[in-house]
Amino acid sequence: MKKRVLIVGASFAGLTLAYWLHKFGYQVTVVELGTDLRTGGSPIDVRGEALDIVREMGIYDQIKAHEFVHTDEVVNADDQTLATFAINTLEEYLGDIEIHRGDLVKIIYETIPKEEVEILFGNSITALIQHENEVEVSFQKGGRKMYDFVFGADGTHSTVRRLAFGPEDTFKKFLGVYFAFAVADQIQTGRPKSTGIVYRELGKQAVIYQFKNGANAILLFRAPKLNWNYRNPEQPKEILREYFAGNTHWKLPEILDAMLHADDLYFDEACQIHMSTWTTGRVGLIGDAAYAPSFFTGMGTSLAIQGATLLAKQLQANEDYQAAFANYNTLFKPFVESIQARVTYGLKVQLPETEEELQASYKALSNPD
Repeated sequence: MKKRVLIVGASFAGLTLAYWLHKFGYQVTVVELGTDLRTGGSPIDVRGEALDIVREMGIYDQIKAHEFVHTDEVVNADDQTLATFAINTLEEYLGDIEIHRGDLVKIIYETIPKEEVEILFGNSITALIQHENEVEVSFQKGGRKMYDFVFGADGTHSTVRRLAFGPEDTFKKFLGVYFAFAVADQIQTGRPKSTGIVYRELGKQAVIYQFKNGANAILLFRAPKLNWNYRNPEQPKEILREYFAGNTHWKLPEILDAMLHADDLYFDEACQIHMSTWTTGRVGLIGDAAYAPSFFTGMGTSLAIQGATLLAKQLQANEDYQAAFANYNTLFKPFVESIQARVTYGLKVQLPETEEELQASYKALSNPD
């Protein structure tokens, strides 16, 4: 009889794990809170060992075909260009693939045979009860089912982690930064398509990514810990008004207006997740739910793909799931910690706190060698 697995979350980590566990003969169910795949978001990167994994999955050529090749400009408050660079051509990024988030999610999703893998959209879980040989799961939309294993791939605010390991604040390291994302097709930049425009001032950054048929805008800002509820869709708009209203530099008024009128505004805190173990009993965590590095490292997607693959292959190689879980923790943790340590540099470059750091970031982009 096939072992039954529930994966909570249908993004990079969850879908990659679903692909491998189905391939290895498991009966896989994926449950996703959203009513469809979440395809919005800024471009992301596939790097390092993750590139070897997508080759093994047979999707490298598709990912390469959707590569987001673009030129970036750093501008000042008056929209004058301070630096121009193409990240795809910088030596430290050669071989990496930058791709729109939605394109990569769809590509991985299509590797999964829907007639054999059950995918439940618009639902989540409310309770986990671990028994000796299985896990009892209660679903938000009713019903209970038993699984051999449950894996949380449900992001930084993971429900699985809360239910199986404890409160989020126990594992979260807040980085002193908040960010917002929204579609901003109406903003005219005066630049060719496939140009990313970056504006920085002390403690703040604004970005417009232009695509063939539209544009996305991102705001980042340093702030102390705010009392906000990530489930309240209106509160972030008040926070953005507080930090950006009245700032007339560059395109900030237009970006703020787009976000205040967006139906799909995405707002969150920048943080990392640090845990001593990613498994307990028959429950495990992968991706941001286990070891979110933050986007300042540029490695969240690659860690998700690598971690999910390592876990699946350890389960395939070990009859004893406890040995597989132990190997997953032991083998992957040093690499995860090395990636998480990069966040200090990323914060300094993207959100400089002094005029000296700000000028240094422009200089580095102007002279990448």
